Amino acid sequence: MAMEVSDNAKGLALAVSSSAFIGVSFILKKIGLLRAAKCGARAGGGGYTYLSEPLWWAGMTTMLLGEVANFVAYIFAPAVLVTPLGALSIIVSSVLAHFVLKERLEKLGVLGCVLCIVGSVVVVMHAPEEHMPNSVVEIWNLATQPGFLAYAMTTLLLVGTLVLFFERRYGQTNILIYLGICSSMGSLTVVSIKAIGVAIKLTLDGVNQAAYPYTWFFLMVAIICGVSQINYLNKALDTFNLAIVSPIYYVMFTTLTILASGIMFKDWAGQSLSSIASELCGLITILSGTILLHTAEEGANNSAALLPWPLDKGSISWCISLSSDNLLKNVEEDYFTAVQNSPDPV
Repeated sequence: MAMEVSDNAKGLALAVSSSAFIGVSFILKKIGLLRAAKCGARAGGGGYTYLSEPLWWAGMTTMLLGEVANFVAYIFAPAVLVTPLGALSIIVSSVLAHFVLKERLEKLGVLGCVLCIVGSVVVVMHAPEEHMPNSVVEIWNLATQPGFLAYAMTTLLLVGTLVLFFERRYGQTNILIYLGICSSMGSLTVVSIKAIGVAIKLTLDGVNQAAYPYTWFFLMVAIICGVSQINYLNKALDTFNLAIVSPIYYVMFTTLTILASGIMFKDWAGQSLSSIASELCGLITILSGTILLHTAEEGANNSAALLPWPLDKGSISWCISLSSDNLLKNVEEDYFTAVQNSPDPV
């Protein structure tokens, strides 16, 4: 007689599978972007050659499978079990990036990743319980309350500022530009998808939500924000090392999503002081990890830029005397002089 598998075990297996799929998808998309860059304009430079690259589409398909598995995991297990396991995708992508893409992550970067993961887990573990709305109309009322409207307008203003004034100047050198746009749009994508999910569930239960225009509005917002999110994530992957993109993206996306969901659905109402303090400690830990990741990235770039060249200890000049008409004879008089930067012998 076969042993019956508990719902939590099913949810755990689906969540782990989701993280594995998403971690692998980062690698496939990165390889696809690198191959596409050889055939046309890079994604970081505004090109879309990657759309004709099979490996990029394989990465997108793998990511979609991971997201579907993650969505189904919430059916079997509580969010407190499923959500923290999303951090496993960082470990998967970082390990694969080390062996497949040869993107070395220094010890300081490893410590930053650990802090980011720990901080994210602490925030999620102490996050308040989610309140599921009963209709799309109720979600619309929540979305049009002053608090969430202020968040949405601030997010759109921030994204517009980053796109119009900072992307061209600093997009290729500062990873927070692309990932800031991506994560901000992603937080709006999540709340829109949550509204669509409620509409689908209610419709399958016999309460048709397709007649409400709010359902189609949330669908339009999800598509626009989702496409923008994928576009700028591709630019970040094409410009920076995956080992740096993956953890920072996870941290920023998770933090902004928790913030957007908390404001819209009033998740923090009635939460204990100890839980709020734990969330703040988690956010501080995330910030510390992000700073360490930036420090590790800058240290690696500086080390690569300062690799010694055999002639770095001095400069060589070739002096040719043209005092005679016989240039062939003057070749014998040519000489090299080395101007040493230090008194030490070469």
